[in-house]
Amino acid sequence: MKQQLAAISLFAGLALGMGAPVWAHHSFVAAYDMKQPVEVHGVIDKVLLQNPHSWFYIDVKDANGKVEQWAFEAGTPSGMIRNGYKPGIIHSGAEVTIKGFRAKDASQKRGMLRELITSDGHVYGLFGPQ
Repeated sequence: MKQQLAAISLFAGLALGMGAPVWAHHSFVAAYDMKQPVEVHGVIDKVLLQNPHSWFYIDVKDANGKVEQWAFEAGTPSGMIRNGYKPGIIHSGAEVTIKGFRAKDASQKRGMLRELITSDGHVYGLFGPQ
């Protein structure tokens, strides 16, 4: 009886442990509504090229002039580099337009980056050079 209980406990622990990496990583469609495009114009606050996904934080003025910070999730750092984006190209304070898709939770100022357009018109995309 004790051996059965130990075996069941071990199996349950292994099953939970093996599922953790899958649960921790998500697809973009799990978090973002691909039918809800969004476009914002503002100033870069910070850029994080980190695994598993890069992030672009942008300060955007709303209709009343209040600044709201939006966060846009992008591809992996290596994927962004392969698609033409290089570290250090865009600095804090740079004016940009970001096109993407809204978070499924519309109360969040968050999206999936599809294109980042600099003030001089250069386009960096999640899916390669535009």
